[in-house]
Amino acid sequence: MEIETLTHLKSWFDTYVAHYYTGAAEHDRNIRLKEDHTHRVCHNMVLLCDSLNMSPQDSLLAEAVSLFHDIGRFEQYLKYHTFNDMTSINHAHLGLRVLAAHRVLSEIPVAERRLLTLAIAFHNAPTLPDGTTEHVLRFMKLIRDADKLDIWKVVTDYYREREDNPNRTIELGLPDGSECSAAAIEALHQEKFARVQDIKTLNDFKLLQISWVFDLNFEKSFQLLKERRYIEQIAETLPRLPEIRSAVDCAYRRVQQHCAGSPPMERNGNTSLIFDGL
Repeated sequence: MEIETLTHLKSWFDTYVAHYYTGAAEHDRNIRLKEDHTHRVCHNMVLLCDSLNMSPQDSLLAEAVSLFHDIGRFEQYLKYHTFNDMTSINHAHLGLRVLAAHRVLSEIPVAERRLLTLAIAFHNAPTLPDGTTEHVLRFMKLIRDADKLDIWKVVTDYYREREDNPNRTIELGLPDGSECSAAAIEALHQEKFARVQDIKTLNDFKLLQISWVFDLNFEKSFQLLKERRYIEQIAETLPRLPEIRSAVDCAYRRVQQHCAGSPPMERNGNTSLIFDGL
């Protein structure tokens, strides 16, 4: 991909998204949420590509993937008033239909177009497909990491201001009780990311977000996660229970394994590695 092509795609994206603003405050807030998210995912993607010394052409292609990974979110929110795929539609698949309907990728070479569509299609999938070439697999993993890094930013920013500015769309309409499901806790102990089907409460959703650490793929992703302190910030909003501390410590240890040689995270005496300051 050439820089001129990416510039054209960015211009199309801006024009397309602009049509989804209606002037209704709550609606526009959630459209803005996804537009800003997309731009930050693009920035994360650049950081990851730079860390891997990728070719200029591959770096531009990776940024195009990040530009369009959530293009289906806007139509999803317009039609269903939610970002919950479980109760509406798979936003990745919807995004591919949007791109096809507008022939956005029609001028892109076939091989690059196929890579783009595969990376978008699997950016939110539980697992990656077997039989994928290493080249394509790298782009799939890049978008998954770049996306997670910004979702962590979105939710940690939100949890800090939630009392003053609640947004049920970000919370997927989940009840805010004190409970955490045994399945979500066990997933962390098994070093897996929790299943969406097991998410019953907002606390479960937070544990799911922490469990994404087990699906990170690149050393730079772990470094950014540690520098930005996303795991700690989410953990601080969870009930102060031993079983939760133990589960979250499993996620922290995964980060430490990939950040050997960097200063350890703060800890609260000899107790939890994660719940510093509690």
